[in-house]
Amino acid sequence: MNLTTKKNGGLPSLVSDFFGASLFDRDFFDLDSDLFPSRLGINVPTANVMETNKEFKLELAAPGLERKDFNVEIENHVLKISAEKEEEKSEKNGGYSRREYSFNSFSRSFSLPENVKEGSIDAKYENGVLKVSIPKEKETSVKPAQKVTVS
Repeated sequence: MNLTTKKNGGLPSLVSDFFGASLFDRDFFDLDSDLFPSRLGINVPTANVMETNKEFKLELAAPGLERKDFNVEIENHVLKISAEKEEEKSEKNGGYSRREYSFNSFSRSFSLPENVKEGSIDAKYENGVLKVSIPKEKETSVKPAQKVTVS
């Protein structure tokens, strides 16, 4: 327990000691907050984008989903990947019953360059990772990264 000084009355000591000051220091609507990371249903999976001479590769970490949960579409050179999963669990035991619902969804969009074969894009979901292969119209040489100095 930390010794703290309350300004303008603050919360009663019992409440603040139980929850801790850090709970109330956060902005509840801050979407980057880890206060309720999965309860808000707005988790956005991390993405890796790689380029080779023949294709672009995109990997999204999305564990806990199934193939049927994903929707992958292309419109106006934009690749849109979205997923929705809804679960309901119920339990009846003796004199009580419990029901829990959960809903999780995300949507990510990626602008595609002009030199891709939109009709040949392939997506596979394995071991919690969605892998998307985006072939190029023609092979191009991948230029090495260049360092830009910040002035």
